[in-house]
Amino acid sequence: MADSVFVIRQRTGVLGALTSRKWWEMLFLRIATYIILINVCFVFLFPVIYMFSTSLKTVADLADLTVLWIPRTFFWRNYELAISGMLYWQAARNSIIISFGSGVLQTVACSFVAYGFARIPFPGRDVLFLLVLFTFLVPPQTIIVPLFILYRNLGFMDTYFPFLIPALFGHGLRGALFILVFRQFFRNLPYELEDAARIDGAGPFSVYWRIMLPLATPAIIVVFLFSLVWHWNDFFEPTIYLFDQNNFTLPLRLSILSAALLQMLAGQGAGDEFNEAVIMAASFLVIMPPLIIYLFTQRYFVESVDRTGLVE
Repeated sequence: MADSVFVIRQRTGVLGALTSRKWWEMLFLRIATYIILINVCFVFLFPVIYMFSTSLKTVADLADLTVLWIPRTFFWRNYELAISGMLYWQAARNSIIISFGSGVLQTVACSFVAYGFARIPFPGRDVLFLLVLFTFLVPPQTIIVPLFILYRNLGFMDTYFPFLIPALFGHGLRGALFILVFRQFFRNLPYELEDAARIDGAGPFSVYWRIMLPLATPAIIVVFLFSLVWHWNDFFEPTIYLFDQNNFTLPLRLSILSAALLQMLAGQGAGDEFNEAVIMAASFLVIMPPLIIYLFTQRYFVESVDRTGLVE
C-alpha cells in the first residue's frame, strides 16, 4: 500500500513538472510573439506617428532639437493651411470619383472575365489567360506613349475616362491580378451549384450573376479594397492624363503644395520649417481616408484574404 502511494505521488510530481514546463514554454512563446509583433507594428506605424507629430509642431518646436515626438503646442493651423493650399475638398472629390468608380467597375468586370476563365471551357482559354497574366508583368510606363496617343485621339484627356474605361473592360490598374484572384476563387467552388442552376433553366450569365457572384464576397472585398487604395495613391497616370488643376487628385495636389504655400506664406515671413510642418499635415490628410476605411474593414479584409488564398 505504501509503495502504491509512493508511485502515485511520484507520477503526480512528474506530470506536474511536465505541465509546469509546458506552461512556461507557452508563456515564453507568447511573449516572444508579442515582442516580434510590436516591433513589426512599430516599423509600419513609425512614419505615420512621425508625420502626425511633425504636422502639429510650430516653427519653434521644429527648430528645437529637444522636441522629438510631443510638441509643446499643438498648432492646428497647419491643417488649415494644408486644406486651403491643396483645395482639399475639391481634390478629395476627384480622388473619390476615380478610386471608387474604378474600384466598382474593376470588381464587376474582373469577376465577369474571371468567371469565364474559371468555369466556361472554350478554345484557347489557357493561352488567353496567359496573355492576361502577361499584361500584369508589363510596366505601365513602357506603354504610356501609345496609351496617351490613343486617349488623346478619343478626346479622353483631362477627363476621368482614362481611368474608368479600362476598369470597365476588366483591365485598368493591376486588373490582371484581380482577374487571377477571382479565377482562383471561382475554381474552388463546387460544380454542383452550376449543375443545379442549369437544371432549373438558368443560363451562364444568370448563374454568374445570381449564384457565383454572391458567393464571391471575400474576393469582392479584397479586389475592391486593393483597387480603391491603389487608385487613391496613384500618381503616375493622373500626371499623364490630367492637366487642369480643377481635376487634380490629392497626390497631384500634394506635389504642387510647396509652390502654393510659398505664395500663401510669402507675406508672413515663414521659413522652410513652417513649410515642412504644413506638408506633413497635408500628407496625413491624404492618407487618412484609406486609413479610416481600413480601420472599419480590417476584419473582413483579413478574413477575405485568407479565404481567397491570396497569400498562398
